[in-house]
Amino acid sequence: MKKSFFSITIGANDFLNNYLLPVLSIGARITQGPDAFVDDMINHLRDQLMRLYRLDTRKFVVGNIGPLDCIPYQKTINQLNENELKDLLTQLRSNLPVSTFVHANVYDLVREFIINYEKYGFTKSSRACCGNGGQFAGIVPCGPTSSMCQDRDKHVFWDPCHPSEASNLIISKQLLDGERKYISPVNLIQLRDV
Repeated sequence: MKKSFFSITIGANDFLNNYLLPVLSIGARITQGPDAFVDDMINHLRDQLMRLYRLDTRKFVVGNIGPLDCIPYQKTINQLNENELKDLLTQLRSNLPVSTFVHANVYDLVREFIINYEKYGFTKSSRACCGNGGQFAGIVPCGPTSSMCQDRDKHVFWDPCHPSEASNLIISKQLLDGERKYISPVNLIQLRDV
C-alpha cells in the first residue's frame, strides 16, 4: 500500500447532482449556501483521506473539480466557483508524516484547452460531441436519441458533463510529466520515486 498511488477525483457530480440541480437536490441547495456546501464536502473528503492514511496509504493524487462553469450543461444552466481543495492538501502534507499529497489542478488544465482549444487540435470547445438540447448540446446526456458528432477527437467535451477521450489523454499526459501549475508539488513520474 505504501508504494501505491491513490488517485482521488471527486466532487463534480456532488455539485452537479446535489447542489446545482434543484429538481434532484436532497435539500442541500435550500439549506446551505455555496461556501457551507464546499466546507461540508471538504470535511467529508478530509475524513476519507485520513481513513486511507490509517490504512497505510502514503501517495495521494487528488484532483480538483474541472471548470464546471465551462461544461456544456453548466454553460446552459448555472455557474460555479472553484473549491478549497488545495488548502486541504497543504494542511494534510504538513500534518501527516511520510506521506505525499499531490494536487492535480484539473480545473486550470481543462480551462486552458477550452480557451486555447485550437492549440490542442480541437475545433469545438463548448459543444458536446454527444448530447441534446440548446446550442451546446448540453441539456440531455448522451443516449440512443442523441445527436453525435463525426469528429470525436476534435471536441473538448464528450457529453454535457465529461471531457472527451482526446481531452482525457491531454489531462493524463500533463499529470504524468507536466508542469507544476497543473500538478504539484510533484508530477506522477516524480511521485513514483518518492
